[in-house]
Amino acid sequence: MAVYQGARCRMCRRAGMKLFIKGARCYTDKCAIERRSYAPGEHGKTRRIKETNYGVQLREKQKVRRMYGVLERQFRNYFEKAAESKGVTGEVLLQMLERRLDNVVYRLGFAVNRNQARQLVRHGHFVVNGQKVDIPSFLVRPGDEVLVRERSRKLSVISNSLEARKGQTAPAWLELSPERLGGRVLSVPTRDSIPTPVNEQLIVELYSK
Repeated sequence: MAVYQGARCRMCRRAGMKLFIKGARCYTDKCAIERRSYAPGEHGKTRRIKETNYGVQLREKQKVRRMYGVLERQFRNYFEKAAESKGVTGEVLLQMLERRLDNVVYRLGFAVNRNQARQLVRHGHFVVNGQKVDIPSFLVRPGDEVLVRERSRKLSVISNSLEARKGQTAPAWLELSPERLGGRVLSVPTRDSIPTPVNEQLIVELYSK
């Protein structure tokens, strides 16, 4: 699987907003957006480009893709499944991305960012309904219980993440059980409970051409 090897803060500067790719750093004054809010590159400060409708739609799609760490082909597959499902296509697309196991691990606070959550899932540190799942794209469903595996409960990366994100609450569609080092999926997330600052309708318009 292809992995982006470039500077991750550059993605946020290109998007013009925080994508929270680097976890705790994004909440400090070390964040690239806080220090250099202009676009990356030699002419980032002076560049004045009038974007077309296509450019605006493409930028919005790239924001979501980079935020969730999904490659283009996989993102396109999510869109096609969302388009075939009942409901508003853009909202269903975000619901599917939110229900990915790596995102659920991140939302519950067991990782400081989605990249770290993806790595923890791949290494088999979580179980869903008692069964080990090491596929980051696994889609959880209402009623599913996600727990840290017994042998992984003393991992410093998990305890450090929980400490770093202390005070942050899980979204309404998830229930966190700190004492059990796990959580439960209460429902399919609604758009209001997905704190993703994007206009998903622009993505629908982009792929509908």
